Amino acid sequence: MTDEQLSSLPRHKIAMLIDGDNAQAGLLAQMLVEAARYGQVTVRRIYGDWTTSSMNSWKETLNFHAFQPIQQFRYTVGKNATDSAMIIDAMDILHSGVVEGFCLVSSDSDYTRLATRIRETGIFVMGLGEKKTPKPFVNACDVFVYTENLVTEKKKPRPATSTRKKNEDKHAKSDKSEVEKIEAEKAEAEKAEADPMPILEQAFEMAVREDGWARLDVMGTNLYQLDPSFDPRTYGQKQLSRLVRSLKGAFEMRSQEIDGSILIYVKMKE
Repeated sequence: MTDEQLSSLPRHKIAMLIDGDNAQAGLLAQMLVEAARYGQVTVRRIYGDWTTSSMNSWKETLNFHAFQPIQQFRYTVGKNATDSAMIIDAMDILHSGVVEGFCLVSSDSDYTRLATRIRETGIFVMGLGEKKTPKPFVNACDVFVYTENLVTEKKKPRPATSTRKKNEDKHAKSDKSEVEKIEAEKAEAEKAEADPMPILEQAFEMAVREDGWARLDVMGTNLYQLDPSFDPRTYGQKQLSRLVRSLKGAFEMRSQEIDGSILIYVKMKE
């Protein structure tokens, strides 16, 4: 969510529930900061089978950040039982009325119905997960933040595909052709994701007034209606205003002071 919108948000109490099997322990501090932008994180719980070695990465950091570990044994080998325990707890917290918002940390689509159910009560719900998170879960949240946007260090460039030895076998050629096809589809998807203009144009059209100008904060609200996972950081900018300003060939901007507050207006160039 943009800083323009965050400044007008009330400070709500938030329950942060983490699926330890589907989240990164190394990003716990960054995830907590992100959730704290929307309110005070009063309920902090991490779910998982703490008898397994896969949960060891959480043990060093959860005490430091005052998170409560919730034990959930796996009843079947290879089956994640965390989701049911986390869903049950979430509903208990929801009906207790001790919070006004939820932050669900997982990349698992099993939490889609939970997020939908929370929103039906009129309570704010945000999600935190990787870009592989299925869209139904993303769209069930009011706001969804990709954890890739929380990583501060620059990503290493993708290594070039290793050269393969020449092989006359037709099956090898077929496999190579399939790999090239998949790589081409990925490149096309990344190219589409790198262009913010389509969704910005939609948000602008929803917010534009008769004089051709649109308030940036209204435009920001519309962006999250269109796509809860929208984030200026995906496009290399920390704020929506900076993102729009960087697109000089598409938008012009002006500001106006009203009752001590600065409002930013945007207009699309012909």
